[in-house]
Amino acid sequence: MLKKLWKGLFTIIGLVIGYGAYELTAYIAAGRGYDLKQHLTVTENLFLGVSFALIFGLIFYSLAPVLTRKGRKAAENIELDLRKTSSNDIIFTAAGLIVGLIIAYLLTGLFGGINIPVVRIILNIVVYLIFGSLGVLIATSRGKDIRESLLNARAASVMGRSGRHKDDAAPKIFDTSVIIDGRISDIMKTGFIEGPIIIPEFVLVELRHIADSSDSLKRNRGRRGLDILNRIQEEYGIEIYNTASEKALEEIPEVDVKLLKLAQIMNGKVVTNDFNLNKVAAIKGVPVLNINELANTLKPVVLPGEEMMLSLVKEGKEKNQAVAYLDDGTMIVVEDGRRFIGRSIRVIVTSVLQTSAGRMIFAKPA
Repeated sequence: MLKKLWKGLFTIIGLVIGYGAYELTAYIAAGRGYDLKQHLTVTENLFLGVSFALIFGLIFYSLAPVLTRKGRKAAENIELDLRKTSSNDIIFTAAGLIVGLIIAYLLTGLFGGINIPVVRIILNIVVYLIFGSLGVLIATSRGKDIRESLLNARAASVMGRSGRHKDDAAPKIFDTSVIIDGRISDIMKTGFIEGPIIIPEFVLVELRHIADSSDSLKRNRGRRGLDILNRIQEEYGIEIYNTASEKALEEIPEVDVKLLKLAQIMNGKVVTNDFNLNKVAAIKGVPVLNINELANTLKPVVLPGEEMMLSLVKEGKEKNQAVAYLDDGTMIVVEDGRRFIGRSIRVIVTSVLQTSAGRMIFAKPA
């Protein structure tokens, strides 16, 4: 039954196109000085028009099975592509199509002076096809740039709502570790963090899960993170960014990878103190502000050959080593200092090892 319906539909389309072809032929002939409607009788013109319609109708009737198969295959391909396409891409494509059709509608008003209805219809169809396709093409090729611009504008508006000056600073996206750490609140008081502050919703969910943990240590850390987040919200204004509409993020299960992907989408910077996240971000080319690196940079400079008084507190990993700590928590390994554990002695710095994970100082008794 469905096949017969499709055959009938294609036959009707062929009849309409055939009669349109007859009208177009008559229009072209009239433009060359031979008016069919004047040189032929009404019956002959009718016969000619019906002949054109029947010929095209038979052609489309015979092509109906092939066209139906091709159409079904095209529909299946479209459905498959739609499954792989994010909702944002579909929205932008639909918007581009609508804009293209609106422009085509405005342009087709120029064809009102054409007295041949069939020609006018064909021109209208061509214009709609061209500008509709152009709108879709622009939306699919530039949709990502447009979306990123909208996300940046949305992120920048947070600073405006909080009464702060809007600027071109990149959005700062906080991860869970930097919120729980707590030092970020003190850093923000100094004014070194510029631009809108973004807290992805999945980070907030992870923070809540930590606060609900059965482990008392994790639970206390999670609650501390929520308290710090509330303090930052009250003092500076932050945006809890809803990522439900981002298809690309929904397909990523790991929070850290999802965070880096969001930073790429928003052209933002990740603020963290996670050493491993810092390394992965470097591989992916995502800018990172690591507060541990900031803290290490601000520690007092210790140079080889410098003398200092230290209290040796425990044994080191290697033989005859002892360990001491500076006031800022920096560990100092003293060679041949094991016999001095529990005492304060003067040492000479021999070398300083600086890494993104921290700083380690090596010394020997003076």
